Amino acid sequence: MLYYAGGLLAATIARAETPISPIMTRLSTFMSDAAAANLPADVVEKTKHLILDTLAAMISGSELPPGRFAINFARAYKGDRVATVAGSNVLCGPIEAALANGMLAHSDETDDTHPPSQSHPGCSTIPAALASGERFNISGRHFLRAVTLGYDIGTRVTATLGRLEYMFDSHRSTHSIAGTFCAAAAAGCAASLNAQQMRWLLSYTAQQASGTAAWQRDTDHIEKAFDFAGMPARNGVTSALLVQAGGTGVGDIFSGADNFFDAFQPKNKPDMVIDKLGERYEITRTNIKKWTVGSPIQAPLDALEILLKRYKFQPDQVKQIVVRAATNEAKIVDNREIPDICMQHMIAVMLIDKTASFKSAHDVARMKDPEILRQRAKVQLVGDEGLEKLMPRRVGIVEVTLNDGMKFSERVDNVRGTMENPMPRDEVIAKARDLITPVLGAATFSKLNDKIWDIENVKSILELRPLLQKS
Repeated sequence: MLYYAGGLLAATIARAETPISPIMTRLSTFMSDAAAANLPADVVEKTKHLILDTLAAMISGSELPPGRFAINFARAYKGDRVATVAGSNVLCGPIEAALANGMLAHSDETDDTHPPSQSHPGCSTIPAALASGERFNISGRHFLRAVTLGYDIGTRVTATLGRLEYMFDSHRSTHSIAGTFCAAAAAGCAASLNAQQMRWLLSYTAQQASGTAAWQRDTDHIEKAFDFAGMPARNGVTSALLVQAGGTGVGDIFSGADNFFDAFQPKNKPDMVIDKLGERYEITRTNIKKWTVGSPIQAPLDALEILLKRYKFQPDQVKQIVVRAATNEAKIVDNREIPDICMQHMIAVMLIDKTASFKSAHDVARMKDPEILRQRAKVQLVGDEGLEKLMPRRVGIVEVTLNDGMKFSERVDNVRGTMENPMPRDEVIAKARDLITPVLGAATFSKLNDKIWDIENVKSILELRPLLQKS
């Protein structure tokens, strides 16, 4: 027993003395320097796009079932009146606010996506940066850099693990894992952690990295909002606050015995986690959704809209619509119970309405409307292996056959809002206005919009509070 105890002690000491790897040294130094870093102008501009877009998702989500649930949870749980819960009059602790705002941001499919990592980074990063930023009363410039850092770190983690294929093979949720690291990096930056503290932050974060692909079976979107955003945002803020309060941990969770990569078995080389760090900003590879629906539905809606404008056919003229999408993507949106992640339903909505509004994408009752069901019956979704090979680019093909035999086809390789086909500032503002104004009013939207585009000159992030909440 003494021999065993001595051996155990020696092993413990050996593990404690494991040197810091070059990967961790580079990563933790980059993270600790981020708050004072100078960012390229295009990165600053894109970060502002995504901050406004995510705040709009949070505010509009406050009136959807997952958002109402999150607000009620935060109100009941109470806690210190430190941080803002958007679309409400609730103030609570930063951990609770991060959870609630994360769920608000992913109450539907309004939030951004990052195809190279198979994640939705904004819905966890921005709630975490806001909650931690309010806790430490940071400036708007500091907040902007915390957000940019979050996108850079969490997305690289699941790009290293392997995107959709990893999720299907491992049954783990890349969305939850990426979001947890995104949120931790953003919150840690807001807390002004140094390089050593950032290493401990990553260790606490790795311990919380969780989530399974079972989110695909959630029919109410409440657990999905927790999995994608609420839990990751909460995890990240928790890591930052623990370390800021003096918590220590493993010095290098990415190397040594029982490290993160040993546990998660990435499909790619671990050094991908620092690939072009400081050169390639992941926020520039993040997509803003034109349509407030699931990502695999974006390209088909673009394609059908183009065909409707070009040929001006009516629903009753249509005999069949064949939609082709990547095989694994098609599985996610095939005849789902939720309108905004059901391909067949949203194609029927576009066919009838000639557009797909936020309201129509969240009208559950309309899924039983006889006219919708009649048009939906014409829609065939085909998983295409050729398009699967093009992932993470989400290509969609729509083929329309009319009753008289006429056939039209449109292929969309670059969805509106992607890096290849970006939405300019005025389109981002227009989307945000449509989402925010019904909840907070036109005047409040105008003031919030002005603040975001001038975020570098905002002295305290607390200035956003009255522009995010109901009076």
